[in-house]
Amino acid sequence: MAEAKPVVVQLYCRFEITVDDADRVFEAAEQRLRSADIDWSSEADTLDEAVAELRGELARSVASLVDADRVLADVPGIEVRRGRWWAELGAPSDRFQPGFRSPDEEA
Repeated sequence: MAEAKPVVVQLYCRFEITVDDADRVFEAAEQRLRSADIDWSSEADTLDEAVAELRGELARSVASLVDADRVLADVPGIEVRRGRWWAELGAPSDRFQPGFRSPDEEA
């Protein structure tokens, strides 16, 4: 019997969260970044510059805490290959529809 071919599925997610303590979010984002296995010599920014960017923008800090590999980690037969996620302050974006654009892409 032939082995089944993998099927690619696009999974779109949006969460609405409330942040009750932005300082704790900034601290968590910084801690995760500092403990990440990143070769900073090959990056455009230094570690301190990257930390400053995270601490300067709440939405960026929230997005940096998302771990796409863990979303479906306990589901057998699924491998998370890649993903795209971001966070924005305020109401839901009209861009978030099938075929949506990344916030950094122009309309």
